[in-house]
Amino acid sequence: MKPLAYRMRPKNLDEVVGQQHLIGPGKIIRRMVEAKLLSSMILYGPPGIGKTSIASAIAGSTKYAFRKLNAATDSKKDLQQVAEEGKMSGTVILLLDEIHRLDKTKQDFLLPLLESGQIILIGATTENPYISISPAIRSRCQIFELKPPSEEDASLAIDRALNDDVNGLGSYHAELSPAAKTLLIEKGNGDLRATLNGLELAVRSTKQELIEAGKNTESMVITQKEMADSIQMKSQNFDSDGDGHYDLISAFQKSIRGSDTDAALHYLARLVESGDLISICRRLTVIAYEDIGLANPAAAQHAFIAIQAAQTLGFPEARIPLSNAVIELALSPKSNSAISAIDSALSDVRTKKIGSIPNNLKDAHYKGAEKLGHGLEYLYPHDYQGDWIAQQYLPNNLVGSQYFDPKGNSKIEKGLKQQYQILRKMQAEGLKDKR
Repeated sequence: MKPLAYRMRPKNLDEVVGQQHLIGPGKIIRRMVEAKLLSSMILYGPPGIGKTSIASAIAGSTKYAFRKLNAATDSKKDLQQVAEEGKMSGTVILLLDEIHRLDKTKQDFLLPLLESGQIILIGATTENPYISISPAIRSRCQIFELKPPSEEDASLAIDRALNDDVNGLGSYHAELSPAAKTLLIEKGNGDLRATLNGLELAVRSTKQELIEAGKNTESMVITQKEMADSIQMKSQNFDSDGDGHYDLISAFQKSIRGSDTDAALHYLARLVESGDLISICRRLTVIAYEDIGLANPAAAQHAFIAIQAAQTLGFPEARIPLSNAVIELALSPKSNSAISAIDSALSDVRTKKIGSIPNNLKDAHYKGAEKLGHGLEYLYPHDYQGDWIAQQYLPNNLVGSQYFDPKGNSKIEKGLKQQYQILRKMQAEGLKDKR
């Protein structure tokens, strides 16, 4: 028997659970189906949230032939067979799973068929298509992001499966206790495929236990314990190269930057659960210098020590120094003045005529430098009071440029700001006197 999630796959748009932003009344995919103006599309989102379901529902609603292939494992010959079917029938809908893995040979074969409408392509992928799919394919497809189903959506899918006598579990006359249903929804984590398949195991295995115990099976109530024994721990989509990975890293950094300690610890926990110690350590190093920076240099030092400890320990103990670092960084004063300063300087280097290095700063440690005038008028600061003397350091075209704009968000940065302003003023006055 095929799995419950497969058997409950919708046959038309009205049977699709969730994704109302795409298939609800008046929304774009429903409009396309009702107007019979289908175009090729790419559906992307986490596993188990309805990409294949929407594709089969579209086919069922339009009565077009529906075929399913995998871009990674199926061959060009398989594509040719679908193309022949489309040629004979006029149009065929092709669900191409893992479309981000489509190679150039298959892509080149598909492109003219998409242009002619012989094949209506529905590409499915867990990757961000704007990053992972070739521009040639993207330009011929509309791109739709699917959203994880809500708890209400998951509850509806469960109820439908329990009450469906043909494809679902209606013949078992099973019910879920409120606690069992809540557990199933939570552990499914938005993956309807996993949710429904867990439900089926709970119902069928409970019935078998009742039969073996000689008890009545005409009406079953699945308890929380029976459900817990039938489902796996909450699955999460950890893919070190995937879109979800970068979303998680982004949320992690933004939570620390925004000083939300609890959110930062939540995203750290998800990263720890993924086992991706390399990404955690790299991102914490970036955060320490980009977002805390000169407001609290000691926090960057502490973070670096914690990172070294985590790398030495490995998981599971690595979570302890990492938690220390995340909490301190989240609660620390913040400043991006250092990254802003270097980016401002880089902008000038990339976009302006920056001019030559002043002769007095050029290397003079070789024979012939004196004849070129290199280093002749350099003033050695340590020879002067306070180890400082005014002289020109920037190229002529950039004299007076200011890149560092300290915010003074902490005592440390206030001190740096004051010293910076004093030195800039002394430099300007000193050069003015020499002119």
